[in-house]
Amino acid sequence: MTTGTGERPNRKFLRAHSRLRAEGLSVGYDDRLIIENLDIAIPDSSVTTIIGPNGCGKSTLLRALARLLPPRSGTVYLDDADITTIRPKAVARTLGLLPQNPVAPEGLTVVDLVSRGRHPHQHWYSQTSDADRAAVARALEQTNTAHLADRPLDSLSGGQRQRVWIALTLAQETDLLLLDEPTTYLDLAHSVEVLDLVATLRAEHGKTVVMVLHDLNLAARYSDSLFVMADGAMVASGTPSEVITTELLDQAFGLRSTIIADPVFGAPIIIPLGSHVAERT
Repeated sequence: MTTGTGERPNRKFLRAHSRLRAEGLSVGYDDRLIIENLDIAIPDSSVTTIIGPNGCGKSTLLRALARLLPPRSGTVYLDDADITTIRPKAVARTLGLLPQNPVAPEGLTVVDLVSRGRHPHQHWYSQTSDADRAAVARALEQTNTAHLADRPLDSLSGGQRQRVWIALTLAQETDLLLLDEPTTYLDLAHSVEVLDLVATLRAEHGKTVVMVLHDLNLAARYSDSLFVMADGAMVASGTPSEVITTELLDQAFGLRSTIIADPVFGAPIIIPLGSHVAERT
């Protein structure tokens, strides 16, 4: 359902059965407000992608939804409870976040890193269980990184490291996954591999996935829903076919384009014609 750029979606778009949503959310850093009075409800058991120009607040929104940034005002709800009232470990058993630029201690091996995804399920007094080891093995297999298990993380290529970080998130075994630019550093083949995995997690395991992507054509192909942000506000939402229009791309991205239908998957394909950005600056 598209609202039109410049018009904030109102609360009639909030879904009553969404497990993760925000109402009236305002978030910022220090004295700078990035997101103001934003409403969003994440559709359950679906792939939702947040798109928008650089600096519009996409990553900030993911961090707020994951309880990493406290709201200036408004509320993030997880299973109808204010997420700030839920213990962090309980949140981590339900919701996993892959940040844009994750860091790890020097010298850590791949299997050691991925095993850290099991921490929310463990107690301080317990040893690693068979269930933990099985979850780590599944995550490595799903991301095609099992052969790297004993390698130091800092010996891997950028694309290999990105897939290992995704494995860490999968080992956490949460129902909700927030992925900030999961295809960073990946070539097209590996990007498609990762997004195929995301589609499988939704189709076969009922996962709810929220992604931030810059590649609009991949976003359109792999998403059930798109949310478009600009200047810290949500300006459009709906299916890819509803959202991806030449008018919205011009208004939100400063991009002149034409749109055709994907002959295989049916999703809209954007053909860039030029940019209005330089004209506006």
